[in-house]
Amino acid sequence: MMSPRFSLGVDYGTNAVRALIVDIDSGEPVASASYNYQHGDAGVLCDSKDPTVARQSPRDYVDGFFAAVSSAVSQASRCAEFTPDRVIGIGVDATGSTPLPVDQHGTPLAFRDEFKDDLAAQAWLWKDHSSHAEAQEITDAARQSGQPYLSQCGGAYSSEWYWSKILHCLRTSPRVAAATASWIELADFVPAFITGNQDPATMTRGICAAGHKAMYSEAWGGLPSAEFLDAIEPGLSRFRFKTRAVPSNQMAGRLSTDAAQRAGLPAGIPVAAGALDAHMGAVGSGVAPGTLVKILGTSSCDCMVAPLDDPLPSIPGLCGVVPESILPGMYGLEAGQPAVGDIFNWFVKNLAPPQFAHGADVHAQLTAQAQRLRPGQSGLIALDWNNGNRSILSDPLLTGALIGQTLHTTAADIYRALIESSAFGALTIMDHLERHGVKIDQVITCGGIAEKNPFVMQIYADVCRRPFKASRSAESTALGAAIFGAVCGGAHKSAQQAQSRMTGVKPSCFEPSQESTRVYKRLYAVYRQLHDAFAGINREAPLDSIMKELIAIRNTMCSS
Repeated sequence: MMSPRFSLGVDYGTNAVRALIVDIDSGEPVASASYNYQHGDAGVLCDSKDPTVARQSPRDYVDGFFAAVSSAVSQASRCAEFTPDRVIGIGVDATGSTPLPVDQHGTPLAFRDEFKDDLAAQAWLWKDHSSHAEAQEITDAARQSGQPYLSQCGGAYSSEWYWSKILHCLRTSPRVAAATASWIELADFVPAFITGNQDPATMTRGICAAGHKAMYSEAWGGLPSAEFLDAIEPGLSRFRFKTRAVPSNQMAGRLSTDAAQRAGLPAGIPVAAGALDAHMGAVGSGVAPGTLVKILGTSSCDCMVAPLDDPLPSIPGLCGVVPESILPGMYGLEAGQPAVGDIFNWFVKNLAPPQFAHGADVHAQLTAQAQRLRPGQSGLIALDWNNGNRSILSDPLLTGALIGQTLHTTAADIYRALIESSAFGALTIMDHLERHGVKIDQVITCGGIAEKNPFVMQIYADVCRRPFKASRSAESTALGAAIFGAVCGGAHKSAQQAQSRMTGVKPSCFEPSQESTRVYKRLYAVYRQLHDAFAGINREAPLDSIMKELIAIRNTMCSS
């Protein structure tokens, strides 16, 4: 009988890095460990003068890898069947677009003394929106030039993405830009530094981040042309990489001797090309044609796949339709909301009344009270745009709203309305996909909220009028990375074969309540009125009836 073998998935989230060791035959976890980033506020470096800035220290990425992986290896070693030499592959995922400026050796500029305190020299976290003007400029330039560069990313470029951040740095931090040889996505940087191939000219770049965030496509020979980029800003093209971007079933290299010693693993383990965290979460949740995987955490990401032999149209408002970005042999489709858990945390941190500050967790207290309310009973409706809108509007300058509050409105009323608003945003994305011919047969969720808050999941099922299943793994994102580690290590012939062995869903699911669904259908109509009016989709949308409709719904629910 063959001795059990294992793979390692390393997941770089917004606030921490997690290492997960799994059995390559079953996907069962053997050990996991996490490392909280040490710099900034929960790992995020902010600017008190500009709320759109969100950066991270690359030092946290390096320290986090070795701390989390060595701890996971130490835990796994307590299992009689585990030894470090039975780890056959490593996969890595990360937030994105989170590019960092590096020198000609691939070393982050932030590691130099002269740049260690310079925010522009740090990693530009996915939720940094400081380059919103540059994003609009890139969008306008692509449309006016007639180039197809926006066809894979929903027709508009985002302030969350690669080129807009680089362009903003060029214009606002010329000292950093001059010292930068290249910009590297976090999902590419980690495999590069642990394999010892940090040369920006030769390192492996993943198709996932390149295709969804940097307008990379084989259809036009890779990245946008030098002529196009330099027409936007002279010198911008020098940050084009020339190597071919690859899917995660291809190796970025092998674990270097130095990295292996620090991690407690043998050298030479295959390391898969990196990918975005949400996409790996989709893989770890069993994504397949017809299955939408919703990754719910600080933000949300909706991922689907479709066979490459079924051509897909450009779908406006998506974050990309990219060949092989999620699964090899499949188009990868991405949409999402830039704030979900972040909205709930914002309310708890800034607006929850003092009586919730004592005793049990504030989220748990608010959830318990909000759960006693019926749909529509609060008379409130909110827009979930506290961090702009990613899909389907692609507008970082939109902001949140709360309509219907009275002198009787409670914290629990508002908390529930914020949850409902995020569910309405989710339904808007699903409806949009299906209107463009992408059929959704089932929804699978994963991520922190999906794991920890059944109340939120029930509201999502009720609002979206469909069952919500949950991924079997509590760490689906790291599992997705581990799946590609297993593939690159030769344990499975394909990611799909690995999924069939290593993933699954929990036996129970959240079924929509017919009574709640009826009420939410009325509330969603109100949400769409607000959505279309404030987004400028329908400037004639009537708003004068909204408050009275909310009162009518509230009165119906309170009297029935």
